[in-house]
Amino acid sequence: MSEFVTGMTFGGTLWTPSYVTDLNQRTCIGCGRCFKVCPREVFDLIEREEALGAEDFDDDYGDFEDDDNTMVMSLKNAADCIGCEACSKVCPKDCFTHQHKLAA
Repeated sequence: MSEFVTGMTFGGTLWTPSYVTDLNQRTCIGCGRCFKVCPREVFDLIEREEALGAEDFDDDYGDFEDDDNTMVMSLKNAADCIGCEACSKVCPKDCFTHQHKLAA
C-alpha cells in the first residue's frame, strides 16, 4: 500500500503537502499574488507572448483589454515547492493544479 509524503505541524497534527504540478497560463492574469506569497521562489513572471504565443490566450472575461497586462506567471522552480498551496489560496482565477507525492 502506497502512502503519501506527510509532515507535522508545530502543534503535532499530521499534514499532507500538495505540490504544484501545473499552472494554467491561459487563465492567469499576471497579478503576481502567487509570486508574492510563495516562500520558495517557485514562480516567475514572463511575457504572455513567450508563454502562449501572440494570439493563443483566452480573454473571455475582458481581462486583457489593456496592453499593459502582458505578463503571466510560470513555474520557474517547481522542484522547490513545499506543498503549502498558498499560491492556490490567493489566486483569483484558480490557475493551479496540485498533487500529493508518494513516499519513497
